[in-house]
Amino acid sequence: MTHPGHRKHRIVVAHLAGVVARCRKGARVIAAAPTTVRVEAGWDRSDPTAAFVNRFRVVDLSLDTDRADTAAEILRRTGVSVADAHICAVALTSSADAIVVLTSDSGDMVRASAPRGITAVRI
Repeated sequence: MTHPGHRKHRIVVAHLAGVVARCRKGARVIAAAPTTVRVEAGWDRSDPTAAFVNRFRVVDLSLDTDRADTAAEILRRTGVSVADAHICAVALTSSADAIVVLTSDSGDMVRASAPRGITAVRI
């Protein structure tokens, strides 16, 4: 995903550029990546090929104790991957007004993050 040759690179960069544009217009928007998602995607911030994506202000969201407990319950209940459970745990514990998730499993994201309403964008 961070390497320009990755098939999803352009899509992710376009969405990140949209976040930057909304911020410039005064919107309070945060781009965040759960750390387990970065691992699953192979996003090593120290890799030179990640330099372009690293320029976007993407916040790392760690799998802390509370999120781990929430993610474990989501995993048990739904059978999604650890990274997907981490994303949903972030959504369920967030105070944000709206959450948009870029994912290849949009149905799983919506189902696993219930009852919290999220927008799942399929990439």
